[in-house]
Amino acid sequence: MKTNLALMGDSESIMCFKAAGVDTFGVTASDAVDTLRRLAKSYKVIFVIDTFAEITADTIKRFDDETYPIIITLPSKDGSNGSGNKLLKKLSEKALGVDIISKEDK
Repeated sequence: MKTNLALMGDSESIMCFKAAGVDTFGVTASDAVDTLRRLAKSYKVIFVIDTFAEITADTIKRFDDETYPIIITLPSKDGSNGSGNKLLKKLSEKALGVDIISKEDK
């Protein structure tokens, strides 16, 4: 059964998601952009390991004004590199007009 959920990232980080029924796609830095473009044609929700979110940032940005796909970043097996928080901050500022993510008092 095909789902509307896809996950792309390095093979070690995506391994456990196969058991949860998510369609997984192992990528390298050289094929991440092409894979994301291909997945965007077939999936409504695409999880991207944050290492590859940085590599595909320009492609992800193209989907900002589209209903689908929804692209969500996840930390890799090594932990977060912070790109997911940066993306969430940017999107919240765009939607709300204020930064609700930063922990700093202003």
